[in-house]
Parts: sequence; C-alpha cells; structure tokens
Amino acid sequence: MLTKNLALVSEVEGHDPSDVARVAAALQRQATRDFGPIWEVAATVDAFPRAKDVPLGYWTMFVKNDIEHEGAEGIHLDKHGQPYALITYSDSWSLTASHEMCEMLADPGGNRLIAGQSPMPDQGRVAFLVEVCDPSEAAEFGYTVNDILVSDFYTPRFFDPVAVEGVRSSFTGAIKKPRDVLPGGYMTWIDPVSDRAWQEKWFENGREFFDAGAIDGDVRSLRAEIDKRTPHPQLSKGLDRTDPILQEAVAAGERTAAAAGARAEQLQAEIASLLAEP
Repeated sequence: MLTKNLALVSEVEGHDPSDVARVAAALQRQATRDFGPIWEVAATVDAFPRAKDVPLGYWTMFVKNDIEHEGAEGIHLDKHGQPYALITYSDSWSLTASHEMCEMLADPGGNRLIAGQSPMPDQGRVAFLVEVCDPSEAAEFGYTVNDILVSDFYTPRFFDPVAVEGVRSSFTGAIKKPRDVLPGGYMTWIDPVSDRAWQEKWFENGREFFDAGAIDGDVRSLRAEIDKRTPHPQLSKGLDRTDPILQEAVAAGERTAAAAGARAEQLQAEIASLLAEP
C-alpha cells in the first residue's frame, strides 16, 4: 500500500504555528487510527511553515484567511492532475481541514463513482459521487481527536443496498442506514438517463431533491464542480463562537493544552536534572 503524504500550510497572517501543528497532529491520528483502516489507505499529515517548504510528492492543504471566489473552497486538481485543497480560516477550521483530508484520501481525483439505487422514486440505478463527509458534514455529527474538532465520514458500507443491523454506515454511527443524508448534509449522484447531476439535500428547507444540472465533459474533477454548485456554510464561514459544539471543543482543547504543558515542564525538569549531574 503506497502512503499518501499530505501537507498542511497556513497562509493566514499571524496564525499561531502551534495551532497549525496541533491540528496537523489530530489529522494524522484521524487518518492513521480512524480513516485509514476503514478505507484501506495509508497517509501522513505534516505541518509546514511555507508552501515552498513542502517536498515534492506531497498534496498540500492551504489555509487562507479569505477565499474571495465563491465555491473555490475544497479540493482541486493542478495542471498535472495532483490534488490540493483550499480551506477558509475560521474558529472551526479544523473541521473543514478534516473534511477535505478525508475526501482527498478517499478519492484524490474527485471522480470516483459507485453504482446504486437512486433515492428518488422515479429514477433507477445511478452513480453516486464518493464524497465521504458530505452526508454528515454538520459539526453536530463530528467528533474530537486530541480534543480537536474533526469531521465524521461514511464508510464503504454506506453504499450497501439494504441496512444490516450492527453495520456502521459512518465512523461515529451518526448515519444509521445506507445512503442517508443528515441535517446540514447532502449527497450527489449522476443519473445516466437524464445525464444530469442530482442531489438530496437537508438544509434550511428540510430534506429535498435538487437538480444540480448537466456536467460538462471537460470538467477535470466532478467533486470540484459539484462543490461550486453547493453551499457549505459551516465549512466556508465556520461556526459562530457561541456555538455550543465549538465551545465544548475549545474547552476540551484548553484542558488538553494544560495537561501537555504540565507534561512538558516535567520533562524539562528531568532533562535539566540529568544535565546537571556530574
């Protein structure tokens, strides 16, 4: 199994490098412990201070303060067909970074399709676009790694034809049955009969089906094209500071930081004592 190497680079002026390093460590643990065994991928995630410090062969995730072009957030392909991600900085940027990391690992090119029965009663078999975080992308369905907020993701069993008791459709278990969409999420598929992209969404108007339009044959990445047509308010704007999920994660992070600081002081004291020995 080839290991995929991801780089996390923040281009936000004044962004604390320690914050970037802590999120990178959480993403590395999520990739190794949670995502990798389920999706059968191996990956590393490393923080770098500048884009020019990233070695060749790494897929870079850029954190930016303001991505002015609407729909530019998410994963794209460069002129050589290699993926990179743009992440808008916010108080909950770790959730967005986790979302993009998982989708990049599951489908670097953004064109992976899995056949199945359409959720629309007047359609037959369709091709679902593999976007592992979208159906449960809302923060309420996320979880924490090292007390850093990360995204839930569905498992390959998400595309099972029927629900089976004891089978996990998403990592946290928030998705209870195959091909289900939770509040704040959505799912996309291509209908071969109409040759159009369709979605099931659960946003402010409740659960609804949506015609996302025809896909141009020159599109390099289906996922990037769909992301342009779909709002991601929690990912692009982040959670409000008063959001209870964010506040809980921040409080947990502060406790973790205190424990890490105490441990560091203990180690530094032991090292100082060791070096002071005759």
